[in-house]
Amino acid sequence: MTKPKQPKAADKTMAIGFTAPWSPVTAIFAVILIYLGSSIVGELIISAYPLLAGFNESQIDGWLSSTLTQFAYVLVVEALTVWLLLLFIRRYKVTLRNLGLKMPRLRDLGIALVSLPVYVIGYAIILGIATNLFPGINIEQQQQLGFNSNQASYELVLTFISLVILPPLVEEILVRGFLFTSLLKRFKVWIAIILTSVVFAAAHLQFGSGAPLLWVAAIDTFTLSIVLCYLRYKTGSLWPGITLHALKNLVAFMSLFVFHLS
Repeated sequence: MTKPKQPKAADKTMAIGFTAPWSPVTAIFAVILIYLGSSIVGELIISAYPLLAGFNESQIDGWLSSTLTQFAYVLVVEALTVWLLLLFIRRYKVTLRNLGLKMPRLRDLGIALVSLPVYVIGYAIILGIATNLFPGINIEQQQQLGFNSNQASYELVLTFISLVILPPLVEEILVRGFLFTSLLKRFKVWIAIILTSVVFAAAHLQFGSGAPLLWVAAIDTFTLSIVLCYLRYKTGSLWPGITLHALKNLVAFMSLFVFHLS
């Protein structure tokens, strides 16, 4: 009896309908450079504005701590991220549609709603395992979001856009659209999922913030990324993941800024 052929690495990408023309290593370096580059440029722009405008020290402090400034920073960083990614993929005649940004469908919402409890249960399990293996993890540590909990109505709108709309859209394009798709070219599906999720979790450790590494956020985003990668792979679209990511952030937004539960 003839032994069935093992699928080639490229065959795994048939589920999402696209094979990246660049290498996984190139994709990893591109993600790191895009992430760091957009963050650094965003900080420079936000920091330079009050100096160019001639603000005094008190005005500068008010500018840097305002909701409008934090919104502007998020908007600049996310816009730069998409722009830099577009510059890269267009060199290969690749579009965002190739990376999974297709027309959204109503069923994407249903998939996201079904997947939300899967993420919650998975997070509880992985957090429990991690805290048993590493008792020193501080599960009470809060992520620094840059927004105040007591805000006017327009500030709540800006915070909502900054947390619930922009990051899910841009992060899914960059991480699950670009990086995960690229890793599928070389690795088995679950290896690609784990590698993508490790990179995504590492970005949420808050390196350089001056605070201890935020391991609880890394565990949270690692778990979320596993579900998001799976949705990207099984549906061929980014929209179920974008919707799930937005729902997850919406829960956090409502808890912190509307009901003030934390």
